Amino acid sequence: MSYIYDFWDDFISLLFPRLCYACGTHLMRNESLICTECYVVIPRTNYHYVTNNPVAQLFWGRCMVEKAAVFSYYNKGSRIRNLIHNLKYKGIREIGYELGRIYGLSLIASGFTNDIDLIIPVPLHPAKKRVRGFNQSETISKGIAEVANLPVDIKSLVRTIVSATQTKRSRYERWTNVEGIFQVIDPLSILGKHVLLVDDVITTGSTIESCTNELLKIEGVKVSVVALAFAVV
Repeated sequence: MSYIYDFWDDFISLLFPRLCYACGTHLMRNESLICTECYVVIPRTNYHYVTNNPVAQLFWGRCMVEKAAVFSYYNKGSRIRNLIHNLKYKGIREIGYELGRIYGLSLIASGFTNDIDLIIPVPLHPAKKRVRGFNQSETISKGIAEVANLPVDIKSLVRTIVSATQTKRSRYERWTNVEGIFQVIDPLSILGKHVLLVDDVITTGSTIESCTNELLKIEGVKVSVVALAFAVV
């Protein structure tokens, strides 16, 4: 009976072609969201193997981050940029979950998550989350959490102020745009914990810095950071 299913699947694909969200090519029968070529050729930073990598250095002298890493590079026209664009602005939240799983496996293999207690996604303000329908960092976190067998905490850290978009802002403007906009509302839940803070893209690090400084106000908390991509400015 499998040939009937295959025939039907091919017919449906003709009417509603399934395309790779990274490069736009037609997906093969055994592919989902991302084609095999994109899965292979998307450049990995492998920063999770390098302690003093460029992302970790971004926070030197700014906030106490235990370790930091990103999956890929956020360059103009890059496949990872296309994926994140489809995730954030076209609402294909499954992309975040799948990329989280893919990156999570790499983090586990390197031992990056060995001493992590819980995952906290960079929060969206409730008003912005209602408009978008979801928090992209939360979907990425859930993908990592599934393979790393870690809890995801979406309640302890909140964004209290709606900030303007960070796009096209200078480094200083990005920092002032997110200064003091996060708050820990359940300190006991993260007391003494090593938190993995998850975002989609790190550019100047201003958002991560603001979140980290708030989390570090809680006794015994340590913070490590991961994101899907790093945009060099």
